[in-house]
Amino acid sequence: MKIYLGTDHAGYELKEQLKQFLISELGYDVVDFGAESFDGEDDYPDFIKPVAKAVANDGDSFGIVLGGSGQGEAITANRQQGVRAVVYYGGSIEIIKLSREHNNANILSLGARFVSFDDAKHVVKLWLDTPFSQKERHQRRIKKIDSN
Repeated sequence: MKIYLGTDHAGYELKEQLKQFLISELGYDVVDFGAESFDGEDDYPDFIKPVAKAVANDGDSFGIVLGGSGQGEAITANRQQGVRAVVYYGGSIEIIKLSREHNNANILSLGARFVSFDDAKHVVKLWLDTPFSQKERHQRRIKKIDSN
């Protein structure tokens, strides 16, 4: 399974740390859409749109995007048909499990200004390890979300 990554300057450092964690400790195949270096003037849609398109076209993959709050990144990702992006910037991690179990979220947007690397590692692992429940009501709702 591939994990697609993308961030602007606000999440650059955390993305680099998570990339190594995903590859070295969890053994995932990672595709990094940038940013490739810190540039305080870059724009998050330039990095998030390619992640969203890749996830939408590769049904067996996930995306992790990062930004200052994660909000704009999730909004951008959710504009792509077939993407269900959720935001985490701290608080109860139960929301992470529910986003996978009930919503089959395929992109996790992290608020890099609010989440430590240790917390991000824990949340990312939990999110990736939590399966979609496959219950009929959840499948029905997702079909409604994804329909035009």
